[in-house]
Amino acid sequence: MDWRDQGALLSVRKHGETSVIIDVFTKEHGRHAGVVRGGVSRKIAPILQPGAQIDVSWRARLEEHIGSYTVEPLKSRALVMSDRTALAGLNAMTAILGFALPEREPHPVLYARTQSMLDLLGVNEAWPTAYLKWELALLDELGFGLDLSACAVSGARDDLAYVSPKTGRAVSAEGAGEWADRLLPLPPELLGVGEGQLQSVLDGLVTTGHFLLHGVAHALGDRPLPEARARFVDRLRRDAINSSGL
Repeated sequence: MDWRDQGALLSVRKHGETSVIIDVFTKEHGRHAGVVRGGVSRKIAPILQPGAQIDVSWRARLEEHIGSYTVEPLKSRALVMSDRTALAGLNAMTAILGFALPEREPHPVLYARTQSMLDLLGVNEAWPTAYLKWELALLDELGFGLDLSACAVSGARDDLAYVSPKTGRAVSAEGAGEWADRLLPLPPELLGVGEGQLQSVLDGLVTTGHFLLHGVAHALGDRPLPEARARFVDRLRRDAINSSGL
């Protein structure tokens, strides 16, 4: 059994004295693990950084075996290392993908979205908004998508301000009524509009985070979400405070 593909490196863990096991989100084979012989060497270790784009060849005697990888670098995305918030975003992405994606199941649409998002990190100032939309796309890909097209109460398409924590449907300010304080925020950035203000992005991450926890994580046996996501949100919150001058 063997194949060749490209993908984003999600994680690396030591295996024996000289090898590592890497988890890669590949274009055609989904999230797929494999052993890299000599992965701790000075030649290979610098290539194996989370977020790096790599060309991989996988081989195993049987398909169900973990198999082994040979790896060639394509893109390091090292620029992210100089931006602490962007690096936190990258770590959140790779951790969430490793947590949420089933093994060996292709997700070509999410893969393309992920590649675009990784390339934006630390490069385009609008990347926090793009990250929020990436989490929204991830939820949709995994079957926990939100319906933000119209108010669940009135059917109106204007003045949408909240999301139901139970159904994931949008609710207008008028439709929310006295239930507003029990609903999740729906900032304009989640609707594809807005100015990308960090506080609005943070409001959106409260909502996507709710469904990551109560949808995705619950379906996986109520496993805790990766701490990398909370660290990213905390980092973004500090940036929002600093930018406001408070």
